[in-house]
Amino acid sequence: MTEYLIAFNDEWVPDHTLEELREKSRTLRPLLEEMRAAGVLIFTGGLDDTTPVFSVDASSGEPLFTDGPFAETKEHLGGFAVVDVADEEAARLWAGRIAVACGWPQEVRRFQVPMQLPQSP
Repeated sequence: MTEYLIAFNDEWVPDHTLEELREKSRTLRPLLEEMRAAGVLIFTGGLDDTTPVFSVDASSGEPLFTDGPFAETKEHLGGFAVVDVADEEAARLWAGRIAVACGWPQEVRRFQVPMQLPQSP
């Protein structure tokens, strides 16, 4: 199985009323349950843009925390799902269904396959 990130950019989401968002949620909930039942959904979530954002840099050997991101992530990543599927075709299927349920575009990216390092003697 291969893991994929299905995500959307907040800028792709048109303005909605509270009732419209509730309707989107009612539409999306059964799809997420179907994905859980199929065993493909690992995790899904949205980012909370009302909470503080911070960055950490440990290039000096010690973690240095600073307020704010290097890029305004709230403008780049609004929400996402991580799926574990057989192939790209399956990732496209689920991403398409999520896009239809949400009503806005989704981006699909495959996670790197973990590198297998040789065992030391």
